[in-house]
Amino acid sequence: MPKITGKYETLFIVDLTIGEEAIQAVVEKFKTLVEQNGEITNMAEWGKRRLAYPINDMTEGYYVLIEFTSAPGFPAELDRVFNINESIMRSLIVAQE
Repeated sequence: MPKITGKYETLFIVDLTIGEEAIQAVVEKFKTLVEQNGEITNMAEWGKRRLAYPINDMTEGYYVLIEFTSAPGFPAELDRVFNINESIMRSLIVAQE
């Protein structure tokens, strides 16, 4: 029986106030989490960018985009971990066609 996988894309914004080393640690943590549960097809660190609207009185954040393939249940777990981590300002996971 073939293994069921789906293509997904996640974009998350890391809080800049935690410092540069901590930002890289958070990015590496989520990169490792995705690699353990799927396969990364593309990863782009967009870096420091201005937010469309202030979030918690902050106007900038560190943007990271990861495209990956995984089992259909993993994106829900990834979203749960994003919501637990206080360094993540916003996150979005989208299934690709």
